[in-house]
Amino acid sequence: MAGGYGAMAMTPHVLIVAGSDSSGGAGIARDIETVSAFGLRSCLAVTAVTAQTHATVEHIEQMPPQLIAAQMRAAFAANPVAAVKIGMLGTAAAIQAVGSVLADDRQMPVVLDPVLASTSGRLLLAVDAIDALCRDLMPACRLVTPNLVELAALTRSVLALDEEAACRQGKQLSSTVGTTVLVKGGHARGPQAVDLLLPPDGPAVRFEAARLKHRMRGTGCMLSTAVATFLALGASLEESVRGAKQYVFERFVREGAQ
Repeated sequence: MAGGYGAMAMTPHVLIVAGSDSSGGAGIARDIETVSAFGLRSCLAVTAVTAQTHATVEHIEQMPPQLIAAQMRAAFAANPVAAVKIGMLGTAAAIQAVGSVLADDRQMPVVLDPVLASTSGRLLLAVDAIDALCRDLMPACRLVTPNLVELAALTRSVLALDEEAACRQGKQLSSTVGTTVLVKGGHARGPQAVDLLLPPDGPAVRFEAARLKHRMRGTGCMLSTAVATFLALGASLEESVRGAKQYVFERFVREGAQ
């Protein structure tokens, strides 16, 4: 037992700060399986408990902000955390609590998936918390990963209908918060799913994959967690995004074939 504990204590961990999904289709369940797929371990700070199916969110119970911060500090104290993935936060108070803990280590690679609503359309972040997300948390992150709907809300713009508009909105957000943005193209149309990596200064980097026909929940969770896992393994940001996109594509193919 002692040897097993020693091995666990030395293995890099990814701290997952996110909400639970009782259906297992998204949230912490997806995050943990993604980290495990790369041979690393997870530690957790639960931000909310939800009762949901694959079709609808039935109930949300937010965790007290001080409890979220306490979970994060305990995870850092217990484990060799090498990266942080942030998902559902819910409220401005939760955002401030998470930001206060991350302020203790500005070198820690943090990936933020700005979860604003569920696939079924249920709001998962209070509208009045969007400014706090951009102001208090995004500048502390290595990467922010909005989809096109989230990007429009974060930039107070209309939905981008083409790659040029998505690039323009992504650059606007990146410049405003001083953080690299990965615009996910899963909500766009066309035979190729194109993601755009947009640093505050520098050219865009395009990542393409064939657009698959079937739908799968939790792809945003998987992608952001996979990026954080690659960063925990020491990969560059571009390498991490490329590897994460390939991982999600392969999961799509496997689950679609089942």
